Amino acid sequence: MLMRRTLLIAAATAAALAASPARAQDKSIVVASTTSTQDSGLFGHILPLFKAKTGIDVKVVAQGTGQALDTGRRGDADVLFVHAKPQEEKFIADGAGVKRYPVMYNDFILVGPKSDPAGIKNMSDVTEALKAIKAKDAPFISRGDRSGTHAAELELWKAAGIDIGKDKGPWYKEIGQGMGAALNTASASNAYVLADRGTWLSFKNRGELDIVVEGDKQLFNQYGVMLVNPARHAHVKAALGQEFIDWLVSADGQKMIADYKINGRQLFFPNATVPGA
Repeated sequence: MLMRRTLLIAAATAAALAASPARAQDKSIVVASTTSTQDSGLFGHILPLFKAKTGIDVKVVAQGTGQALDTGRRGDADVLFVHAKPQEEKFIADGAGVKRYPVMYNDFILVGPKSDPAGIKNMSDVTEALKAIKAKDAPFISRGDRSGTHAAELELWKAAGIDIGKDKGPWYKEIGQGMGAALNTASASNAYVLADRGTWLSFKNRGELDIVVEGDKQLFNQYGVMLVNPARHAHVKAALGQEFIDWLVSADGQKMIADYKINGRQLFFPNATVPGA
């Protein structure tokens, strides 16, 4: 009996020792985020810094904001880092997330061919520019992927008095892909496209594209971060996810975001402490 008990204890001890390195290595979280944070290179800049500080490995699922929110609702991510404030607030109101934190902002820009067939270069009102694109049937690329950028684009058409669902024609092409793919498609077809400035600054394959409209207050682009509700999905790594959120909105995390530049130009502007952001 004593021999059997000794063997059982030894076996249990060996199993525990074998499992402990796996548990130690599993200090990781899944963050569902936008293609803009990925394509801009921001994650490539900040995540190694976060891991060096905390030992937490962040696995990013880059998709449109609408898809990221769906991923969170299914419990397939621990944290969401997205940019569509009304949808984020609904996510929290529905109990799918714990709390929304503002993190940073940049802006959208309207990009188009240097030949500018719609004649909108340097317009100050983006909705007037969209009206001109529609009037000229100038080629326009839409992400069409339920992303934050796609949602912003649809709101801008609406503000321009255009029901794009009814009024679109062959000139309007929805690709159902991310920001980098939309810019590549626009570059290949000399078309207009709404882009976030961060991805544009990191984009190499510009071809004949250039910024045609910028600076309109309607082009403001706010990002927020949320923990998926562990009360809904018990497997959510709440402590590790919250540690990531706390770092993003801390002075250290905000500085790391501000420090990310391409050719000396800052891509994102931290504003975690701004009320109502």
